[in-house]
Amino acid sequence: MNNLPLHNIFIPAKVESKKLMIILHGRGDSSEGFTGLPEFLDIPEMNYLLLDAPFEYFTGYSWYQLPPKQLPGIEYSSKILTQILDELFKEQFNADESFLFGFSQGSLLTFEFGARYRKVLAGYIAVSGYIYDADILAKEIKEDVKKSNWLCTHGTHDDVLPIETSTKQVKILQDAGLDIEFKSYKKDHSIDRDELLMISKWMKEIIQR
Repeated sequence: MNNLPLHNIFIPAKVESKKLMIILHGRGDSSEGFTGLPEFLDIPEMNYLLLDAPFEYFTGYSWYQLPPKQLPGIEYSSKILTQILDELFKEQFNADESFLFGFSQGSLLTFEFGARYRKVLAGYIAVSGYIYDADILAKEIKEDVKKSNWLCTHGTHDDVLPIETSTKQVKILQDAGLDIEFKSYKKDHSIDRDELLMISKWMKEIIQR
């Protein structure tokens, strides 16, 4: 999609629809790293938009800077994502049939941006990430978003972003009324095959409601 402010890869649905899955990669990766995901999820009516983050990072891209300087990048990336989703949901796709998926840094944006975005999506999937400030986010979550579908997964052997941090932060958001399903997997900082099968099943159940 050449009219968007971030480089991207668009993979059209096999069956025409207004459903869209927006995919946010992790630090140092790019949209190329997730081109195999659509085939694995096996949802024929789903369109996919794989975005490159705005900042260069070695051979890939980054959504924000390393700690403790994350906030300016998070705010900048959230602003761009707002522009992109606003454009996508004007006519081309339906927000209430669409999903936001993020891994690692992309997981943080799924929370920090997704919970504040004015439109409510069908589902939000955050894999192996963390939240910049869970206490602040808990106060700023859009009320309608609390009623949507949230899935957070994390690896018990993740030595990049420890599961203990993710578990505590998700509990803060759950206590604030965000209905998050949290699942752990015996994996490191990666995406597991069984995890993807579960995500596919989770999405299909939402779509079929």
